[in-house]
Amino acid sequence: MDFDSEYGGLHKLFDENFLDYTAYVIRERAIPDIVDGLKPVQRRILQTLANMDDGRFHKVANVVGSTMKLHPHGDASIFSALVNLANKGYLIDRQGNFGNIYTGDSASAARYIECRLSPLAREILFNKDLTDFIDSYDGRMQEPLSLPAKLPMLLLQGAEGIAVGMATKIMPHNFCELLEAQIKILKDEPFEIYPDFPQGGLVDVGGYSQGNGRIKCRARLAEKNDKTILIKEIPYATTTQSLMESIEKAARQGKIKIQSINDFTAEEVEIEIKLARGVYARDTVRALYAFTDCEISLSPNLTVIQDNQPVNISVNEVLRFNTAKLVRDLQTELEIELDRLREKLHAHLLEQIFIEERLYKQIEECKSYKLVVQTVDQALKPFADQLLRAVSKNDIEHLLEIRIKRISRYDINKKRKDIKEIRTKSKRVEKYLQDMVGYAVNYLEDLLKKYGSQFPRRTEIKSFREVVVRKVALSNLVVGYDPASGFLGHHVKSEQFFSCSEYDRMLLIFKNGLYKIINVVDKLFVGSELLWVNKIKKKLVFNIIYRDGEENLSYIKRFSAPKYILNKEYRLFPEHKKSFIQFLTTEADGQIRVYFAPSKRAKKNYADLAWNDFLIKGVGARGKRISTRVVRRVADWTGKKTAKPQVPPLFNLKK
Repeated sequence: MDFDSEYGGLHKLFDENFLDYTAYVIRERAIPDIVDGLKPVQRRILQTLANMDDGRFHKVANVVGSTMKLHPHGDASIFSALVNLANKGYLIDRQGNFGNIYTGDSASAARYIECRLSPLAREILFNKDLTDFIDSYDGRMQEPLSLPAKLPMLLLQGAEGIAVGMATKIMPHNFCELLEAQIKILKDEPFEIYPDFPQGGLVDVGGYSQGNGRIKCRARLAEKNDKTILIKEIPYATTTQSLMESIEKAARQGKIKIQSINDFTAEEVEIEIKLARGVYARDTVRALYAFTDCEISLSPNLTVIQDNQPVNISVNEVLRFNTAKLVRDLQTELEIELDRLREKLHAHLLEQIFIEERLYKQIEECKSYKLVVQTVDQALKPFADQLLRAVSKNDIEHLLEIRIKRISRYDINKKRKDIKEIRTKSKRVEKYLQDMVGYAVNYLEDLLKKYGSQFPRRTEIKSFREVVVRKVALSNLVVGYDPASGFLGHHVKSEQFFSCSEYDRMLLIFKNGLYKIINVVDKLFVGSELLWVNKIKKKLVFNIIYRDGEENLSYIKRFSAPKYILNKEYRLFPEHKKSFIQFLTTEADGQIRVYFAPSKRAKKNYADLAWNDFLIKGVGARGKRISTRVVRRVADWTGKKTAKPQVPPLFNLKK
């Protein structure tokens, strides 16, 4: 069997079919179109609602069933898309339980809930004169290629979708701000537009790059009292359930301490957090932002279908595209309206001439229909200058259809009034066409006046101060060191210990001058030569006296917490087998007594030194030599004559 010939065709078949499938998913399922901001299933739902629209509510089950005539992917996908579209609150009026965007509760069954087009949708979304229709998947019905939306629905509602090899994540924006931005575009003024979420909350748009980039969202927290925190608004893309789960998880991990958490959400979000004993609200708020979904980061990705292919563009480009399209659509509508007014005026003038000039009497002696048409045509020629265009055969046939009863009751004054009204309307439309920018601005301002109060901004734009995790983390780990076994870690039980959090770094200083910085560990063997260990702090100052093994003399040095690479070994002084640290403390002030090797010539065999008499230098500095005599030992000294020097323990661990 020839392997290449057997499987080569199969490979080609997979390649071709996969490309077709990829293109279908991108264009027909996941990515919205820039023209109307809708995915195909949303467009089909709205068109079905328009076809069914009689002003009353319809059972969602009926709407879903009717939409299946246009959408070939089953009722479940249609129902979920309809609920999602209705919950955005712009295009579909709801009646019944459509779920809760705050809690994440699902909608009732389709047979129990009802919907219809909203007044806004009827006004901005449909116009058969501007819509191109194609055959549905089975050829039995017509569906729109795109709806002639007069607003940037893509930015108003937002969208999410995952296709093959690409995805889109478009943030929703505020209705009023979008229209105001379009007005500024028409007036050639600068503008800025930022997301607005139905869940409210706070948003930091510092990293927002016109529909792309990165943004941070926060819940709105309020301190009811010192022991109770209320969550009144939640971040976008979260629910009260997911938020509570993240808080409970952080509590189980010991990152925050709470006594209880309760969800009282109904029409508005209300989550109550009661804190544990010894924990206060002012300290816990920052920890909630650091360790739970009270603060989340989002990465917007504005990918849309434009000219039948996916592109990644900016919010400003989308707004300018939709604004230019709005002007074109309004102009086309006016031109169509003007044509219809002119046709109507032409018909009225024909009828007026035909009846008032009694032209109908000239056809009384005509014996054939052809002769009747010719007679009327000839009779109208003297009045050609009063008409808007040449008389057609259809015009004559329309005149011949006028009944005698209507002629006998003809009201000359009413007809002249009607003609005057049509002329007035035509002049008004012609005036609008001469200034389309002004007309578009007025159109948008009318929409703002009519619907703006229904859509206030819900999300507050605010700059967040970044929460440093190490600063707000609870010191819930107890790190111990056992000199006998040489093990260090928070799983080591010992009399020498200190508290820290999992985000802290530990500084280890060994007797031979070696030091390194490591993460908090469960259990690590470090040996018995460990001299000092604790969590590292930026402002911590180390005071040490060490003996240089090569000179056999002692040096004093002071340095602050060193810069480091994690787990890398450094040295406080040059390595020598006889070099070692004689004394180490982190006390900022104080004195020490240095004891020298006995000498017969010396008046005394010790010296008192104050740490403040020595400068704080870099960790790599050699330090200052204490004396030409050998230092035998060092002890803390209070400076009082009656006090005795205290020798510190070898391991300087604070309990």
